[in-house]
Amino acid sequence: MTRVKICCISSIEEASLAIRYGASAIGLVSNMPSGPGVITEDEIELISLSVPPGISTFLLTSSQNIEEIITQQKKCKTNTIQICDHLVSGTHEQLKEALPGIKIVQVVHVTDENSLVEAIAISNSVDAILLDSGNKKLTVKELGGTGRTHNWEISRKIRESVKIPIFLAGGLNPDNIFDAIRLVNPFGVDICSGVRTSRKLDESKLKLFLEKVREADKT
Repeated sequence: MTRVKICCISSIEEASLAIRYGASAIGLVSNMPSGPGVITEDEIELISLSVPPGISTFLLTSSQNIEEIITQQKKCKTNTIQICDHLVSGTHEQLKEALPGIKIVQVVHVTDENSLVEAIAISNSVDAILLDSGNKKLTVKELGGTGRTHNWEISRKIRESVKIPIFLAGGLNPDNIFDAIRLVNPFGVDICSGVRTSRKLDESKLKLFLEKVREADKT
């Protein structure tokens, strides 16, 4: 069964709605240089504490410093950290040692074959990899929430080349999720804008998206 992560959750009500329709994970976005869904760390803490056991709560962080990330997680109390940029101070191993029991997910922004090399290099140091469509080289970095798809053929190569779970993100919606799952066969999928209307979680889009995911799982 393909896991579904609904990202950019902004309230306890949105979290409850996503979980009710079958989400196994929610994404809570802390300060980012660009993109939608940013909420305060106080709000992240309130939402994460409201989520029932068995649901993964992802803290999305743009920090590149493990000491800052550790401080964030202890404040926000999520059970998973999604690192949206590359680390420049500290290592994934040090982060895991400092936060036992907390899952570490590294984002790889799929641009070309170099993304395959990057994913393989980090695959032994993290619990999962999330493939997205951002661009870290821009003056104002895009670290997610672009609404763009990327080359799923490269994503499939990454999934075939590593032994840890792969989440697929970037421009997914009810119209393309069936094809994305059939081609990439990821452990999980991650969606934000594709199930929203005017930035609010749209119940009808959410329901349709989950139906399409389950349809793909059956084929």
